[in-house]
This record gives sequence, C-alpha cells and structure tokens, in this order.
Amino acid sequence: MEQRYAGEGARAPSDEMSLDSKEDLSRYDKKLEHILRTAARIFAEKSYHSTSMRDISRATGVSLAGLYHYCKSKEELLFLIQDQCFGRVLERLEQRTRGINDPFEKLRIFIDNHLSFFAANMAEMKVLSHEAESLAGDLHTHVSTKKERYARVARKILREIAGQERTNIRIDLTVATYALFGMMNWIYNWYDPRGKLSVNQLVDNITRLFVGGFLSTGDAEFSFSEPAKAERLSIWRSA
Repeated sequence: MEQRYAGEGARAPSDEMSLDSKEDLSRYDKKLEHILRTAARIFAEKSYHSTSMRDISRATGVSLAGLYHYCKSKEELLFLIQDQCFGRVLERLEQRTRGINDPFEKLRIFIDNHLSFFAANMAEMKVLSHEAESLAGDLHTHVSTKKERYARVARKILREIAGQERTNIRIDLTVATYALFGMMNWIYNWYDPRGKLSVNQLVDNITRLFVGGFLSTGDAEFSFSEPAKAERLSIWRSA
C-alpha cells in the first residue's frame, strides 16, 4: 500500500519539483495530519468500531469525498495512526540512543522517549492500546512487526542491564519487558499532562519504580514465600 503521509515511506520532494509542488505536498501532509489527529481523538472517545467516516468528516470539516482522497477506508486511517506513531517513536529512540553505551542511560532514554511522546499524544496512546487487534491482514502484520521490533529493543536493554549487574535477577525478561510497557501505557487512564506532575517527574518515578523492582534479588530487604499452585477461580459458582 502506498504510504502517503510524512514519515517512513513518504515521498520526499525531489530537486526537480517546483516550489508550488513542494507547497502542495506540505499542504497535503498537514491536512492528512489534521485528519489523523482528529480521527485518533474520536476513536479514543467512541472506539474505532463505533466511529463512522461521516463522524470523522464532520469533525474535520472535510467532505466525505475529500476524506476518501486521503485514505481509502476507516481501517486505513487506523493503520496510518498506529504506523505513524510507532514509526516516529522508533526513529526518535534510535536517534537519541545512538552512541550511548550505558544500558541504564539507554533505559532512561527509552522510558523518557515513550512517555514524553505519548503524554503529548494521549488519544493516540489510547487507540494503540485499545485497538491493537482492530486491524486485519497485511495492515495488522505491518504494525505488529513494528511493535515487536520496539519490544525487542526494550528487552535487549534489560538483558544488557542484567548482564552488567551480574546479580541473581529473578525477574523473567519477557515479564519485565511487558510489565514496563504496562506501566508506561496505562498513563492515559490517570495522567494529566497539565497537572502537578510534570513529564520529567513522571519519567523519574516510573524509572525508579521499574529499576528498583527489576534489580531486586532474593537478598533484597523483602522476600516472598514460594507461590502456591495458582487456584482456578470463576465468578460463577457452578463453574
């Protein structure tokens, strides 16, 4: 599928393009960005499946015919939101960690990069969390590939920290990786970027909480008894 938005896969203006053509491309990208940001807000408020293209048309002020000039379907809109978010987060992370060798510093940058991006794009974060399985086929595969690549970056950083510490870290790396994402991705439910807690303070708190837990060992000040066999519970008495 042709990528028609600014970012990875976008068509860059060539030297042969006239100034008018470059301005037209810029206008196109700005309008598409307006459509995507508005669609993300509506998807976050109403859910993807409860939103129609007519809803997006009314909210953006773009006619239905005009809307279909920018995207072929509502699913493509959702794809572009998800793909662009992951693309920008990954690109920015790679730029910020280039030349950084200390895994603790890389982890701090990873958390800061994720939280600062999504604190400024809370609707997009909610859409990514709630509509992860709303795409199908090649679109789902494309976005899932980027998500898996992003998760592998986090896991690699945690593996480097574990190797550097040379301590008996008892936390499984897969559990640690997805626990970290759980901590970061849940902020759309409670965090107010305009509230008393700044993004920097949010990053510092989550980094300290996560690292303190991840690096805890059996020799830590607290310990838990060995877990008993998990009990299968049901809300239904006859189950």
